[in-house]
Amino acid sequence: MIKRVSILGPGLLGGSIALAVQKLMPECELVLWGRREAPLECAKEMGIELVTTSLEEAVTGTDLCILATPVGVMKVLVEKMVAMGGERPMILTDVGSVKRLPHHEIGPLLEGTCIEFIGSHPMAGSEKTGMEAAKVDLVDGATCLVTNESGVAEEKVLELENFWQKLGCKTRRMSAEDHDYAVARVSHFPHILASVGATVGLAYEDIAELCGGGMRDTTRVAGGDPGLWTEILMENRDALQRSMRESIADLVQLMDWLEKEDREKMYAYLDEAKERRSLI
Repeated sequence: MIKRVSILGPGLLGGSIALAVQKLMPECELVLWGRREAPLECAKEMGIELVTTSLEEAVTGTDLCILATPVGVMKVLVEKMVAMGGERPMILTDVGSVKRLPHHEIGPLLEGTCIEFIGSHPMAGSEKTGMEAAKVDLVDGATCLVTNESGVAEEKVLELENFWQKLGCKTRRMSAEDHDYAVARVSHFPHILASVGATVGLAYEDIAELCGGGMRDTTRVAGGDPGLWTEILMENRDALQRSMRESIADLVQLMDWLEKEDREKMYAYLDEAKERRSLI
C-alpha cells in the first residue's frame, strides 16, 4: 500500500501531480523535492505542505518515488538514491516523455537493491512551464502509459496503475520501444509541426496581427521551453525521424496536386485527415 509519495521535481508536471495527490489522496504523506528554493516556495504558497531540498529527506521511508525531472537528470538522482542504501521496498517511476533511455540507464543501477523501476508517462502537459503553471487537474482524464521493461511483479505494477487511476488517469501498458514510437507520432512530431508553422507562417513580423484562431491553435505548443524540447526531440530522434520522413512525402504529394490543380485528390486527402482527427 502506498502511504508516502515523494515527487522529485517541482515543475509543471511534478507540481501538478503533487497538487492532485494532496487533494485526491489525503491519506498519503506527500513530499516534494527540488534543488532550488524558489519553486518550492511557490509550491508552499499553492498549498504543498512538505517541501525539501534534501534528497535523503525526500526519499527516506517512501513507498512511491516519482522522477519528475528532465530525463537527463534522472540517472544522477538514482545513483544518489542507491548510494543512500536502505532496506525498505520502494516503487520508483518517472514521468519522462521517452522510455527506452530511462529503462536503459536506471534499470542496471537498481540491481540488488530494494528499489523497483516501472516507467510512467501521463499524456498531459502545457506550453507553460514551472511550478507556477501547475494545475491540480492537469492529469485528470489523461492516459498514463506504463512500461515495465524490468519485469517488476504484477502486484507492484497494479499498485502503480491504481495510483494513477486515483488521480483520474486511464492507464495503458506498452513496451518502452512501442511507447517511444507512438509518442513520437502523437506528441513529438506535432511539436515539430507547430514549430515549423510558427517559423514559416510568422517569417514576417508585420503579419502577426493577421493571425486568427487557426494559427494560434496549430502553433500553441511551439511556445514551450526550447531547452526541454531540444532534449526530448534528441532523445527520441530515431522514432521522430520516421514521422518527419512521412510528412515530407505527404508535403511533396500535396505540392504536386496543387501544381496539377488536382482538386479530387486534394479533397480526398483533406477528407481523410478530417476523419482521422475525429478519432480524438
